[in-house]
Amino acid sequence: MKSITERHQIILRKVEESGHVNVQELSTQMMVSDVTIRKDLKLLEDKKLLYRTHGGASKTNPYTNDKPVAEKEQLNAEEKKTIARTAAAMISRNDSIIIASGTSVLALARAINADGHLTVITSALNVALELSQHPNVEVLQLGGQLRQNSSSVMGPYAEQILTDVSCSLLFLGVDGIDLETGLTTTSLMEARLNQKMIDAAQVTIVLADSSKFGKRGLGKICGLDQIQYIITDSRISEETKKSLEEKGVNVMIAGK
Repeated sequence: MKSITERHQIILRKVEESGHVNVQELSTQMMVSDVTIRKDLKLLEDKKLLYRTHGGASKTNPYTNDKPVAEKEQLNAEEKKTIARTAAAMISRNDSIIIASGTSVLALARAINADGHLTVITSALNVALELSQHPNVEVLQLGGQLRQNSSSVMGPYAEQILTDVSCSLLFLGVDGIDLETGLTTTSLMEARLNQKMIDAAQVTIVLADSSKFGKRGLGKICGLDQIQYIITDSRISEETKKSLEEKGVNVMIAGK
């Protein structure tokens, strides 16, 4: 059996090499209990050498902070445009769709070129303004409390409208995608509204650049079993892509 110092050296080396470690894999490798490994991870986190996550630990902080929409829009802008074009190609003539909030779905709104009638329900003011320029697009703007950081509405009024809605597709932006936790956002109220959107749509399509994987926000939207597609960029790791597909999620790499 390895000493505590040896275990810590192994853990830190693995975190440095792969970016994350798994409790069960470490306990098997070092022939100690899961409880021992969790204590090791706690000690290393207290020394600010790693961040504990559900079932393991990470080299980087998995918790995402809320940022103003103007700041978010500048992050991974080209990847979001490529993802948006791939998503727009999934929309058919005469579709009725829901577009949630966030900079990835705002990029989708800008990529839509409706050559036939399209009905869009959205919580995002910037999405509604963008699509209002299209003569073939009918926009239903949800009402409720304004969340300034995302230029979108949330709350019981928006949720109530969605109880009377049935759409073919939901295009959803998120703040984090974790293989165990699922989809999250930084707002509990927005997470609840997103859940109602999922209930109202036949197919849920998540638009997320690769920086969103391994991240978590405060509010859980849903588990991975409730979504059908994730559209992302080519920087997603093969390991993450394979894990998502094993969970039944169709992963589309934009631009391929």
